[in-house]
Amino acid sequence: MQPQRRGDRTRIHLVSDVHGNSEALARAGDGADALICLGDLLLFIDYRDHSRGIFPDLFGTEAATRMIGLKTARRFAEAREFVQGLWTTVDWDTDVEAAVRRQYKQLFAAFPTPAYATYGNVDVPRLWAEYDRRGLTVLDGETTEIGGLRVGFVGGGLRTPMNTPYEISEEEYAAKVEALGDVDVLCSHIPPEVPELCYDTVARRFERGSRALLEMIHRVRPRYAFFGHVHQPLARRMRIGATECVNVGHFMSSGRPFAVEW
Repeated sequence: MQPQRRGDRTRIHLVSDVHGNSEALARAGDGADALICLGDLLLFIDYRDHSRGIFPDLFGTEAATRMIGLKTARRFAEAREFVQGLWTTVDWDTDVEAAVRRQYKQLFAAFPTPAYATYGNVDVPRLWAEYDRRGLTVLDGETTEIGGLRVGFVGGGLRTPMNTPYEISEEEYAAKVEALGDVDVLCSHIPPEVPELCYDTVARRFERGSRALLEMIHRVRPRYAFFGHVHQPLARRMRIGATECVNVGHFMSSGRPFAVEW
């Protein structure tokens, strides 16, 4: 389903890092011709409300509070050991997938139409097909035309010690980027590998960005590069050559889409 253009321009709303905020997602397309979602639909843990998310659903609020405390204190090795021990007490095929499906059922029902989406690093791509609905187009390493522009989508993240559900190798990620060819708009979950775009000022660490995305921006010179993943970035937007690079924001927290017209 293609968006209906208003005169000579198309208004697009973009969101990323929804993390369970289905109520705001249902309103995210209001006033727009189309919605683009850059992934991370699932909420595994809420750092403000420790009772919300898949993690406390499985292990309880007390365990969530302990894990958050360890990470906040930057005791990452202890946090990983604690979490890995907990995961051994549950079965992915039953306990975890049931919790994931409960969230996906609510989130996919909330999508406005038309909408275009790709996966985030905490998403589970193989389950998305179960929630396929008219008016929602899912793309990963693929392109489509929106409002007269060629838009490319690259989902997922690169491998990290956190081992979130959809992390892939740099080679596999680069192959998806290469498959796009020339695009006017580049949409991804993670940012290009630029320090200012990858550094989270609250977590006080660099998230992984993609060198392949950065190289494509230099080579292809798309009009825009949109992404999310870094919740509190040092720089929310910057220009790289001819390309306007924009972190569209932490939608779970703000509940507001980023708006653009082309």
